[in-house]
Amino acid sequence: MKETIVTIPINDLFAPKCGCPMCRMEKMLEDQYVSYITGDAMMEPNTRIQTNKKGFCRRHFLMMAQSGQKLPNALILETHLREIHDTLIPKKTASKPDKRKLAEIKAQLESCYVCDRIEADMHHLMATVFVEWVKGGEFRRLYNEQPFICLKHYHFVMGCAMGKGGVPSKYLSDFHGDTASLVKNYLESLESDISHFVAMFDYRNRGKDWGSSVDAIERSIDFLTGTDVCE
Repeated sequence: MKETIVTIPINDLFAPKCGCPMCRMEKMLEDQYVSYITGDAMMEPNTRIQTNKKGFCRRHFLMMAQSGQKLPNALILETHLREIHDTLIPKKTASKPDKRKLAEIKAQLESCYVCDRIEADMHHLMATVFVEWVKGGEFRRLYNEQPFICLKHYHFVMGCAMGKGGVPSKYLSDFHGDTASLVKNYLESLESDISHFVAMFDYRNRGKDWGSSVDAIERSIDFLTGTDVCE
């Protein structure tokens, strides 16, 4: 695939042929945004307005807190807590419950600036994946040589493929065939490894080779939850 400013990230994500490439894509974006929020974003008023309003999920709050940047985290929390106090908490605490405010709090608890940015950028990157796949050749071979696509990202990829800016309809069946094969083949290998793992607890198999089933539990969890990232 010809290297351009658009395709370089895609090449880098698919080149390792290790684990799920979409998990790597998501992790790359997550690391970038957590670093950005506790760094350069401090100087961008528009970003601070959005983070004050949206806040962050627990996962990303913890990642930010663990980044070692204490002051940026404190500044983010200072203005975000003020936003919650000013917009979501009743001025008179003795008044009757406000259903509208409670609904707004629920929406706030489900909101995350980093998650939203990751999702938007994942869609943009997938649009490039589709363009390069349709061209065929080197990238399509690289796509098909991936070890697997996890269940979470199989759902995500095909949703993008069928949506606006996705895979053209005349290519959709072939793209789905390639993608589903990456899921199906790995799933079958996991089933085999898990069955072998279980069988190894039978006394009759004592001393036999565990083979690739040794980490079958961990790999199955990674496949099912979409958290597999090769280090």
